[in-house]
Amino acid sequence: MKLDETLLERLEKLSNLTISQDKRSKVVSQLSDIVGFVENLNELDTSNTKATFSTVEEGASLREDLPLDSTLVNQDILKHAPKAKDNFFIVPKIIE
Repeated sequence: MKLDETLLERLEKLSNLTISQDKRSKVVSQLSDIVGFVENLNELDTSNTKATFSTVEEGASLREDLPLDSTLVNQDILKHAPKAKDNFFIVPKIIE
């Protein structure tokens, strides 16, 4: 996959981030390295590997899932959000 300025601009829009001009070429290079590494994984022969859900033989230990009946957690999380309304995050539209 080829990463260029157009794709970087799209990623900026989707992530609601701004990358300064002096760092743009370095970010494109780093993202290209990451994508190249992931593409190397596609070359691995996994035909003789059994599909698993967990790397632990007996599986992960489970705990009882108890809901918290407190809005304090929501308020604490949402106070760090750039935009929030009615206990929800407000995010930019990403579907074009």
